[in-house]
Amino acid sequence: MAVIVGKAPGKIILFGEHAVVYGQPAIAIPVNKVKATARVLPDFSAPFGNIRLQALDIGLDENFYDLVQEHPLAAAVYLTLEMLKPESIPAFTLQITSTIPVSAGLGSGAAVAVATIRAVSSFLGKPLPDTAIADLSYEVEKIHHGTPSGIDNNVVTYGKPVFFQRGLPIEFLEINQPTHWLIADTGEKTPTFQTVSDVRKNQAADPQRYHEIFMEIGETTQQAREALIKGELLSLGKLMDQNQSLLQKLDVSSPAIEHLVKSAKDAGAYGAKLSGGGRGGNIIALVSPSQIDTVTSALLEAGAVNVISTKLSKGSE
Repeated sequence: MAVIVGKAPGKIILFGEHAVVYGQPAIAIPVNKVKATARVLPDFSAPFGNIRLQALDIGLDENFYDLVQEHPLAAAVYLTLEMLKPESIPAFTLQITSTIPVSAGLGSGAAVAVATIRAVSSFLGKPLPDTAIADLSYEVEKIHHGTPSGIDNNVVTYGKPVFFQRGLPIEFLEINQPTHWLIADTGEKTPTFQTVSDVRKNQAADPQRYHEIFMEIGETTQQAREALIKGELLSLGKLMDQNQSLLQKLDVSSPAIEHLVKSAKDAGAYGAKLSGGGRGGNIIALVSPSQIDTVTSALLEAGAVNVISTKLSKGSE
């Protein structure tokens, strides 16, 4: 029996983070330069039903049944088994590796869940469709984020740019003109769960103010949808700056984020903003192809610990 492999890309939110949790739209794209990989290796020396989970990057090497069901990696396996209800389970080892930075807004948790579900369901001879994979990985996302928007699991499952609004059918964007993006890591790690929780507490304390901010973010995202499809760089840049100002009002920015945003803009980026939960993690900058090297150098000089470039084009549909 061959080794079964499941993969999923990272993702980055371009517009609408935080507000998407409250019913506003968001736009996100896959980041294929980083990915999570799950390998299922059959273990012919172990009895049927024996499962071992290994994620050596985080020091995990445990028997599946010794982990609580709320452990994110174990949960992905539990949910897959629960859905498939196999009559018997050949012994196997599940090995997880990932090049996606953790707690950086790149969808690490969702990608690991998607890769795991893909690999395990395929190993059991019942590969799940993307719709089921997205649903199951959303349940795992609840462990990571408490009240996830649903955008991470959909982007990394389908590997396509999406316009997402909770409660509505997901829309895959048809990109007419390419755009180039730089993703710069501040080096600060703040779990998305924490910032989402803090925004929820603040929203409960001042619902009218936060409702107005969320609405403004939603309007910005709606305008960005058309600009992104058409590749209108000037408009997109202005909308990114507008979105960043609104995220500042939600108190999810940080000095490190602001420093990288300014550095990107000073070096010629059309626009720049935080991406994801905020208070650390990544910023994104929109650049022309000729600006990639210059802005990348400026971001690294400003203290970014890593910069990834990604291109969104018609082939990304």
